[in-house]
Amino acid sequence: MARVSSITRVLQIIEAVSAASRPLSPLDLSQMLDIPKPSMHRLIQQLQAEGFLRVDLNGTIVAASRTRHMAIHLWQSEQNAIQRISIVQRLVDELGETCGVAVPYHLKMVYTDRVQTPYPLQVYQPIGSEAPMWCTATGKLYLSTLPEIERVNTIKQLKLTRYTKNTVVNVDALINMLEKLSEQQLGIDNQEFIDEMVAVSVPINDTEGRYIASLYAHAPTVRKSLDDLIEFVPTMRQAADDIRDAFFGE
Repeated sequence: MARVSSITRVLQIIEAVSAASRPLSPLDLSQMLDIPKPSMHRLIQQLQAEGFLRVDLNGTIVAASRTRHMAIHLWQSEQNAIQRISIVQRLVDELGETCGVAVPYHLKMVYTDRVQTPYPLQVYQPIGSEAPMWCTATGKLYLSTLPEIERVNTIKQLKLTRYTKNTVVNVDALINMLEKLSEQQLGIDNQEFIDEMVAVSVPINDTEGRYIASLYAHAPTVRKSLDDLIEFVPTMRQAADDIRDAFFGE
């Protein structure tokens, strides 16, 4: 059997932890990757010391800041960003409303890409700005993709502030709403974050169907209704697939 280098093992560990749907224990990683337990513990300690992994309170292994930042830098690299923006621009040209991409980060959504509507009346949320999860189309979509137990636990960590009269601040009502959105694979904001603004979002998934970001469209209600945006969802889903293929294409 060919000897596996330490560099390969390190990359395998980072890849496994990043792709896992739940935190993994050192034993999980040892069995998954066929790495002896003493070697696994040594490699984890090294990766922890360098800031790529961390051990949480339960003793399981999760991605640390350097791994998360590496993923963000790759996502935001000029070549990848240009491809995404060109796809988002096509959506704006067809819909006539602002479209963009947001990713989850520390219980908030961060806008990473955006193309503004050409109309003078706009809702301005610049790249890099943060938005709450529980009352935005992008955030509710992300929450709906989580496993049920993780979803409920995450919601309980959120301070459900009311932004408009439509903001859902009841935990049980929000859980029920997200269960329905999970079935639809859709995020909806019916004037819940900003008065007189509606929005929809669809998931951008990786090649194995795992959520990585939300592709959104929003509009003031004087120009588009929520139903108008929902009619545009099939076109958005195709654009999300195009973004996936551009990012993961060989």
